[in-house]
Amino acid sequence: MPKPEDDGKAEESLTGNPSSSSKDTTREKPRKTLTNNIWDFQTSDDAKRWMKKYRTEIAASTASVFSTFIAFPLDFAKSRMQSYDTKFLFTLKDAYRAEGLRGFWRGVGPPLVSVTVVRTISFSIYQRTKYTFDRWIQNVTGESPLSIANARDRYPTLSTISCFGLSGATSGALITFIACPFELTKLHAQLAGKMAREHNPADKPSSVADLKTGAWRTARQLIAERGWRGLYCGYQLHLVRDTLGTAIYFMTYESAKQMLANGRGNSPTHPAAVAAAGGLCGIVSWACIYPIDVTKTVYQKALLASGGHHTVRPDISFWQAGSYRGEIEPVDFLIHDLFLYLMGN
Repeated sequence: MPKPEDDGKAEESLTGNPSSSSKDTTREKPRKTLTNNIWDFQTSDDAKRWMKKYRTEIAASTASVFSTFIAFPLDFAKSRMQSYDTKFLFTLKDAYRAEGLRGFWRGVGPPLVSVTVVRTISFSIYQRTKYTFDRWIQNVTGESPLSIANARDRYPTLSTISCFGLSGATSGALITFIACPFELTKLHAQLAGKMAREHNPADKPSSVADLKTGAWRTARQLIAERGWRGLYCGYQLHLVRDTLGTAIYFMTYESAKQMLANGRGNSPTHPAAVAAAGGLCGIVSWACIYPIDVTKTVYQKALLASGGHHTVRPDISFWQAGSYRGEIEPVDFLIHDLFLYLMGN
């Protein structure tokens, strides 16, 4: 028969802890298991496959939420500058003095949803249509534009530029039907404070709540004044802007990435090339279509202020005074592209 102290030594040698008893050891195990379960959490294989399949949509939607909220004051200033032809600092000071800091985010709620949905669908449509145009062009030329774009030591060709441009144009044109009503109500919210002061110079809202700028309220007002077509005031200009802009956007992005990465013998997804191409495409596309956006904003502002009366649509003018007023929108796209790159990589 072993002595009692021998039992203690045997237990000590098994536990490796001279001061612990079998009861203490039993008590410690659940804590250790719980801690390991929390920190060693692993995403399931099904979730990983789902995220890989929809990585474009996930990256685009996440980037849109962050970039829309952060860059909304810039979009607010852009709309005011385009509508009233004022300078950047004056616009900020005037809005802050009359409407406070919260005024810069007036109407941000609907765009957080609408811009996220629009950009997510836009990227999704682009990803799918480029394969369709790739097959069509390959049937005609015998060479796949996407294979050229993803091959090392290859530069952009007419077929790759056509494929990306047509895919972008299709995406921009299709998404306009969804985007136009949301952008119109957002514009109304951004201009409401200034328009109220124009109507009554003594009127200085003490809070954001003083202005009735809800998206649903604006939509009902437009429908009452102009019927359902009121939600699509300025639709033609919006269609031209987004069709051309999205085509140039993706053409520039894919071609720049190809020249900076593939043409130098690197991987098509080289991080530096992707980041540089993402920043460049926003600047180039907006530089090309910005006068159309200015004309659209001026026209829609006049329609909102007219109360249903006929409004003459202004002509689009390039390279003239006022054509590029409020030209800070590329910063918004730079922020979005940065987030898109971070979320997608």
